[in-house]
Amino acid sequence: MAVDRDRDETGRARNARPRDALGRPQPYGTVGEERAAEGVIRTPERALAEAQELLDRGRPFHAHEVLEDAWKSAPEEERQLWRGLAQLAVGLTHAARGNPRGAATLLDRGAANVAAYSAAPPHGVDVNGVVAWARGRAGEAAAARPVDLAAPRLRG
Repeated sequence: MAVDRDRDETGRARNARPRDALGRPQPYGTVGEERAAEGVIRTPERALAEAQELLDRGRPFHAHEVLEDAWKSAPEEERQLWRGLAQLAVGLTHAARGNPRGAATLLDRGAANVAAYSAAPPHGVDVNGVVAWARGRAGEAAAARPVDLAAPRLRG
């Protein structure tokens, strides 16, 4: 039996359900939070600025969508950086949703991916600061302590 799925204008499967500020799907017909446009190719500077604004507003799930677009459109040599930044946003999302195990896992994984760029950080990303922030939050989550949900500074 075929499953009826939401699709975008190009026919790709895309969940159209409204979402709350932390990205949790809400029932159809309810008013959700405005979402970051998906599939948008942004300059690295624009992607970092939009993601930072969303993080600062307590919307890490939506920041993850911006960073994921950057990851998918980045040159091969930068993909691990963007993937890591997206993972950090997802880790923060898990922490905000009360999932410490998921938070610790994604924050650690994201920190490892971003740390690979410490010798020559592209686009002004504060690699050392972001990695220290992520490892601190991962430690809090792993120890089942409340996670500080303050957003990291992506650029120095």
